[in-house]
Formats: sequence, structure tokens, C-alpha cells
Amino acid sequence: MIPLFILGINHDSASIDVRERVAFAPEAVGQALQQLVQDTMAEEAAILSTCNRTELYIAVDEAANIESNQGTVIQTLLLWLADYHQLSVDTLQACHYSYLSEKALRHMMVVASGLDSLVLGEPQILGQMKSCYAVAQNSNTLSSELHHAFQKAFGVAKNVRTNTAIGENPVSVAYAAVNLAQQIFSDLTQDTALLIGAGETIELVARHLQQQGIGQMIFANRTLERAQKMADEFSAKVVLLTDIPEQLMLADIVISSTASQLPILGKGAVESALKQRRHKPIFMVDIAVPRDIEVEVGDLADVYLYTVDDLREVIDENKQSRETAASEAQKIIDDFLAICIQDYRARHSVSAIKSYRQHAESIRDQVLAKALSDLQNGLSPDAVVAQMANSLTNKLLHIPTAQLKQASTEGHYELLSLTKRLFAVDSVVEKK
Repeated sequence: MIPLFILGINHDSASIDVRERVAFAPEAVGQALQQLVQDTMAEEAAILSTCNRTELYIAVDEAANIESNQGTVIQTLLLWLADYHQLSVDTLQACHYSYLSEKALRHMMVVASGLDSLVLGEPQILGQMKSCYAVAQNSNTLSSELHHAFQKAFGVAKNVRTNTAIGENPVSVAYAAVNLAQQIFSDLTQDTALLIGAGETIELVARHLQQQGIGQMIFANRTLERAQKMADEFSAKVVLLTDIPEQLMLADIVISSTASQLPILGKGAVESALKQRRHKPIFMVDIAVPRDIEVEVGDLADVYLYTVDDLREVIDENKQSRETAASEAQKIIDDFLAICIQDYRARHSVSAIKSYRQHAESIRDQVLAKALSDLQNGLSPDAVVAQMANSLTNKLLHIPTAQLKQASTEGHYELLSLTKRLFAVDSVVEKK
């Protein structure tokens, strides 16, 4: 059994109210790891904390028999997590999940591959897991067991990204809008985006544009306060909705998402802006319902206008594509996990083999020393060799024989069968 255990909560198991209360600030994770190892049975530990999940990864001493004491382990970690964040343990009891051994390793692979994310296949989680690994390394709470588990998870995630289409297509309105913009303007670093509205969707659009290196952003909103906060975050310009006609001539990309009941942008204003731009094209996405941009704007020759329905068509196709890719990814993970388990068992058999050989070699050295001493004292070589062979056999078999007798007495007949297989003996041990 792999001595690996995971306890966590995520977007499926807990509300955002709970998730934000158990989140770890990045600067606090190192100290938290030290406390986790000190206060629980964890020999090694790592903490993954994102907006959608908090997970504790621990490795324990194999002698701790974590499988039999799984309930105690869960309760200990829940108490630690609740105490650290000053929460009621009942709050966490209702929304946690846990994984042990092979299932824990599989969960790490699934998470790293983006298959357990709110947005299926999103790539950011792999970087967050790598950061989690690095912090544990720097905090000296990570050794061989978690090191191997993380490396296996990173390896399978790379395989999934390389050999499936899990992350190729956009599955959010904001990302789809930016993705379409990239298809028209291959190099966004030279372009200006006018973002109309100041809600969550526009914020996500701005984040995606920033990641793609957009040259400049202008936020337009009915009031300046909310827009100014976002403008400050993205080093952008901010204007009122009434200023849009003057700003439109600067915009290569226009993305709008407001709660207005009437169109904000009309055909006349866009025509005027196109003349000032000398008919340089404008890419527009109207995410709002009701629409922010008049339908007639789409009739203009130098305008590429998309509505939320156009994007949803793309998104639905891409969701189906990602779900197909997710099935392929699950097969990759299952195949890779089977290999990992074989490798783990082989790796952990080495220590047992090494210990047994050392034990046998120690007995050999004792018997050989006694035989050499007897020869020096003039005893017959034939008698010394016979005695040495007899002594070596008795000493090597003494402990296994005693253990087998005790196993039989206690009714552990499976151990007798395993011994027969281990030593390839022909005699059949009858169950009494």
C-alpha cells in the first residue's frame, strides 16, 4: 500500500464561503506545513490552496497502518484544519473528501491534468500544483514519498496535455471572446481593447487579454468607481459610457457586457469611428443580454460582430470536445497509474530484500567465523564443514519456522500459502 493520504474540499463539495475560509495565504503556507507535520501523524506534507480547492497531501510511516486507522487520520486532519483557520470542525465534516493510497495518487493525477477543475481542462492548476510542490520542498516537509507522487502526477499531466485535446479549445464566454480576437489579430501586443462594463465577465476578459499581451485596455462604465478599480489592476484607462464615441476610433477590439436594457453602441457611432480609422477593421463581441450593440452594426463591411449565441455555439462544441478528451485522459491516467503501482511495489521490495540479505549475510559471517576457529583448533575439516552447514541451515530457518508455527496457531493460513509460494516448496500445508 502506498502510504499517501489526501484530505480536501473543492468547488463541488463546498460553497465559496467555506472555501475562502480554509484558503491559505501564499506567504503562510510554509509555516502551516511545519505545523501540520508537527501536530499530526504526517511524515511529509504539502498544501494545495487555490480559489476552488484546498487539499492537504501527507505521507506517513508505513508502520502507522493508515488503512486500519483511516477514520482517526481523517479526524486528526479535520481538527488541525479547523483549528488553524478557527472554524468549527462540523463545518468541514460536512464538505470534505479524502483519498488513500492508490486512490490518492490517482486523485493527484486527475487534479494535475485539469480533470477535476471547475472549467474542465483548465491549464492553471498544473502550475499551482508545481508551486505547491516547490513550497513543500523549500519548507523541508517533502521527502521521497510525496516527491515520487508529485513527479508521477506532473508526468501524467504532461502526457494528457500532449496526447489529448483537453486544453485546446475555450469553454468560457470570456476566453472564447479573446480566442476569437486572436484569430483575427494574430499579435495582440499592438492592439487596443475597449471593454464596456465592469462586471465579472469583463474582468475575466481583461485577465485573458492581459495574459495574451494586449497592447492597451480602456474600460468604459456607467460609473467610474468600479471601472477604476479594474483599470488600476490592469494599468488601463477608464472612461464613462458617454465617452465611448470618442474612444471608439482607438479600439481594435470591443467587448461589451453590461446590464443595460437598451443598446449602448449604435451603427452611426461605429461608422464614424471606421472613417477615422480609415476602415481599419474592428472586432466586436456583444456578450450582453439584452444586446449592447445594435444588430445593424454587423452589416458594416469592416466590423466582425459576434453575439453571445455565436460564442455559445463555439463553447458547446468545445465542451463536447473536452469531454471526449477527458475520457481519453482518464484512460491515460489509469494506464499510467497501473505502471506507477508496479514501480512502487518494486521500489519498496528493495528495502525488504536488502534487509533480508543483510540478516542472512550476518548469520553467514557468524557461522563462517566459528568454522574457521574450529579448523585452527585442529578439528576435522569434514566435521567442521558438516557442522557449518547444519548450523547455517538452523539459524536461517529458526525465525521463519517460529513465525509459521505462530501463524498456524493463530489461524493465519494465508501466510502459510504465501510462504509456500515465496519459497516455491511443493509440500501442501493442510488447513486444520
